[in-house]
Formats: sequence, structure tokens, C-alpha cells
Amino acid sequence: MIKTIIFDLGGVIVTINQEEAIQRFRALGISNIEYYLDCYTQSGIFGQLEEGLISAEDFRRDISKLCGREVSFDECKHAWLGYRADVPERNLEALRHLRAQGYRVCLLSNTNPYMMSWAESPEFDGHGHSINDYFDALYKSYELGVMKPSELFFQKVLLAEKVLPSECIFIDDGTRNVAAASELGIPTILAENGKDWTETLFAQLTKINLS
Repeated sequence: MIKTIIFDLGGVIVTINQEEAIQRFRALGISNIEYYLDCYTQSGIFGQLEEGLISAEDFRRDISKLCGREVSFDECKHAWLGYRADVPERNLEALRHLRAQGYRVCLLSNTNPYMMSWAESPEFDGHGHSINDYFDALYKSYELGVMKPSELFFQKVLLAEKVLPSECIFIDDGTRNVAAASELGIPTILAENGKDWTETLFAQLTKINLS
């Protein structure tokens, strides 16, 4: 019996636009930004930020050094939010429906304080609600000090939720992350950025719960 549904953020709940993020960071003055940014994981100070190895303020100072000028928190946030294309209403409706049906709904995301300062604000859904209004728990890489596809990240969530791998479904748009969860025995769905995963999820829930 499935008890808990675990979602990635970017590429699943939020449609991402990597090219816009690249353009915004380049506009700050980082000419080799492609070296640092990837669709699924980040390198250098970008990865260190998402793994919780450095703070948002450390990141701002280091970005300022890379740019050769003082860069503000809001400028960093604006650049990071280039990843955010939109938050499809169908995704939010699915989250509401799952919780109404009694499922526990959790987020498991490689993310950072800049992105979450938006997501955890009333600006998240465009209707005055934050991401906290849609999830029972948020498991953020920078707070837990570990990133997908590390097995440890999934184990921390399973332990905190007090569930077995077989009692969850994990939805992510990264093949490595889905593979890592599958190896632990967690049923998975590989989403495609911007595409509708809701029918696949509800069909899989019906199939598993009837078996």
C-alpha cells in the first residue's frame, strides 16, 4: 500500500528553463556559467550551495568575486529564479487531490536558499500560497547536507517519514535520481520537464494499491 508520494521540485512541480538561468547569471558577469550549471546538478560554488557546504551569504560573496563587483542577494535570487518557468495548475491540483485522499506528500529536492526564498513565499503559486501549503514535508539538499542521487538522501527521507521503500512513489525528471531510488526498492516515475505526469501517477497508484 502506498502511503507517501515524494516529488522533485524543478522539472516536476515547477517547469524549468535552464537557458534563462544561464543568461541571467551571464548578465551578472559570469562568462563561463555553463561550467557550473547543469539541468540536474551544479558544480563549484553552485553545487556547494545546494549541498549546504556554503551559506547563501558565502555564495553571494563568491559570486561577487567571480563578477568583479559587489552582487546583492536579490541579484543572485533573480538569476537563480531564471530556472523557474511556471508552476502548472494541474500539478498543484494533483497535490491537493493526493492530500485529500490521505496520502502524505513530500518534496525531495536539490535546491538552495535563493530558490526556496521564492518557493516558501506567497508568490509561489500566484495566488498567495507558498509551497508549504501543498506539501506535508520539505526535504531540501542544503539543509540535510546531501544531494541526489546519493542513497543517503533517500534513506534520510524514508527514516524521517517512517515508511518502507515499497510504501512510496518517487517522481523526478533525472534518470540518475530515478535509478538511485529504484535501487532502494522505491517505485518511481520518470517525469519530463513541462509534461503532464499526473495521469501516470494516478494510474500507478491504482495499479499498486489494487495488486
